[in-house]
Amino acid sequence: MAFAGKWETEAQEGYDAFCKLLGIPDDVIEKGRDYKLITEVTQDGDNFSWTQIYPTNAKVTNTFTTGKECDMETIGGKKFKATVHMEGGKLSVTFPNYHHTSEISGGKLIETSKAGSVVLKRTSKKI
Repeated sequence: MAFAGKWETEAQEGYDAFCKLLGIPDDVIEKGRDYKLITEVTQDGDNFSWTQIYPTNAKVTNTFTTGKECDMETIGGKKFKATVHMEGGKLSVTFPNYHHTSEISGGKLIETSKAGSVVLKRTSKKI
């Protein structure tokens, strides 16, 4: 149950390049650059509810069971089917335009999103 809890962004690397690659407008990138994203995770065995609260209180919740296909949604509202895998304590899932992993390391939530050679790494502390 390592992922369970409420997390707040404390650092991120590659934010601008990753957002530009995904086609996010410059004004939205600007608003989100220093925003402390809140991530709320509940975990019951292999079952997860993963909520991220973005600037302007936009919120996306994805509910999934590791190893089983589920319906997911991006912050932009795009719906897709995906299977979240648990590999060596890391959650891994492929979104439409990038691959995302989440892990707990040193008591921090580390999220890494990769699209080609562009990488966004977000580190969050438990609050």
